[in-house]
Amino acid sequence: MTAFLSVESSLTGRLWRGPDAALERAAEALAQDSRLPLPVSRVLAARGIPSHEAAGFLDPKLRDLLPDPLTLRDMDRAAARIVAAVQARQRIAIFADYDVDGGSSAALLIDWLRRQGLDATLYIPDRIDEGYGPNIPAMQGLAASHDLIVCVDCGTLSHDALAAAPRDVIVLDHHQGAETLPDVLAVVNPNRQDEDGSLGHLCAAGVVFLTLVQCNRLLRAAGLPQPDLIALLDLVALATVADVAPLIGVNRAFVRQGLAIMARRERPGLVALSDVARLDSAPSAFHLGFLLGPRINAGGRVGRADLGAQCLSCVDTTLAGKYAAELDDLNRERRAIEAAVREAALAQVDARGGTPLVAWAADQGWHPGVVGIVAARMKEATGLPSVVIGVERGIGKGSARSVPGVDLGRAIQRLATEGLLLKGGGHAMAAGLTVEEAKIPAAMERLSELLAREMAERTGADELRISGLLDPAGATVELMQMLERAGPFGQAAPAPRFAFADQVIDSASTMGDSHLRLRFRSPGSAPLEAVAWGAMTGPLGPALLGAKGRRFHLAGKLELSIWGGRERVRLRLDDAAAVR
Repeated sequence: MTAFLSVESSLTGRLWRGPDAALERAAEALAQDSRLPLPVSRVLAARGIPSHEAAGFLDPKLRDLLPDPLTLRDMDRAAARIVAAVQARQRIAIFADYDVDGGSSAALLIDWLRRQGLDATLYIPDRIDEGYGPNIPAMQGLAASHDLIVCVDCGTLSHDALAAAPRDVIVLDHHQGAETLPDVLAVVNPNRQDEDGSLGHLCAAGVVFLTLVQCNRLLRAAGLPQPDLIALLDLVALATVADVAPLIGVNRAFVRQGLAIMARRERPGLVALSDVARLDSAPSAFHLGFLLGPRINAGGRVGRADLGAQCLSCVDTTLAGKYAAELDDLNRERRAIEAAVREAALAQVDARGGTPLVAWAADQGWHPGVVGIVAARMKEATGLPSVVIGVERGIGKGSARSVPGVDLGRAIQRLATEGLLLKGGGHAMAAGLTVEEAKIPAAMERLSELLAREMAERTGADELRISGLLDPAGATVELMQMLERAGPFGQAAPAPRFAFADQVIDSASTMGDSHLRLRFRSPGSAPLEAVAWGAMTGPLGPALLGAKGRRFHLAGKLELSIWGGRERVRLRLDDAAAVR
């Protein structure tokens, strides 16, 4: 296959690839049969959607895609015990992870229980003092004053800690399980080894939502009122996007409907967070992942671990505003810490040289609250599975982020089984680990060995995939509205990336410290605005900054922005190549 627009090495060093001939034929046939615009038909064709299913795909219904909760093992026991606790007015504790998925999962349960007049206790461990997941002192303390403990987004690998709680314990999780499960009342997890994996794409909040669906069934069978679950989908959407869960199957319906619920601005915590993030348009998956998610995570990273969950579950608008403002401040602090660690970590990778299969870095004093996001940035910079470890008193605590097609969670869990890690686990795209400082080099070498086969089978790591050509005049609000119906876009469902051929740069300027804003046009057409986030930290921004009047091929994704109360389309620029 030849390079798209003959771009073999762009400003970011990538080869551009367009749709293959078979996909283009399928898109054209679908456009003819369905009368949909060709850019939209390309999205559907890439998903394998035939023309007779196009209407249903563009308007996904949760009732059609929602799986039967009872297909998950232990679901019957978990739901029955939760309903029994509600009916008996028992004391319930919720133990949650400190990230967005954990906070959203906890808020889901808190909201559902509150609608039935029951207040639950929230417990989220401190990242530095307690680490990830249940620990023995916390579980013993909760067991002393509660009748039921529900662990969300954690617990599947916490055998010893859960055994320390002489009370009924339910685990609602999605992280990969080991060969044995904790000896508790129920472990509901689509990624247990004895599950078929058909629901393995769910995040923890998705698992919690299915559990509440089954709880409502039991309440209905008993002739009792049931809380409105549709109103909780804003939390499920937030967690699904922020936890980088694949936007396929029911996840797609969760996010689509959850965004509509969020747009009503009925949840005080999300309203307050949207306001401090200056979100002045209807929320999108992009906003969840890049504006709201980082702020919610900031509490667990560099501040108070339970702040995000408290904000999401808050019903008082004044208190929600206070929580949101504090999270916004912590997010700014997190960015400053992250920048310093990112620079040092990338310097280590560069100094190590060679052609690694895994990018990794470790050092004393790196804040454990930012190693995950730095690992994500390192992955973006290197195109490799990445691990970043902060060391203190001889023990390293790290986070790992993977690339598509490489199951990092399974490999990390294997390292723990082999004794190279003190503990470790996660899912395909993200994992956490604890390791003795002296074993870090050996563990990383072994991780490279475990991932070698999957890395060898990957293709296109240095390629930019283009969905098709578009002219600025064709980038209309109407097209964007139709494309949004083909979304939401995210993990495993990438947004279409359009190439704009032979464009003249009208203007280019910096925006903030690291972003680039430019305007471009085709001869005879009105200009289109583009924004390249973070471009000034790489080769793209500096190359375009002084390019006024020069011609480039541009590639990126369309987005809607609001200026002066009017909607308009702009390009989120990914790459560019000089016209030869």
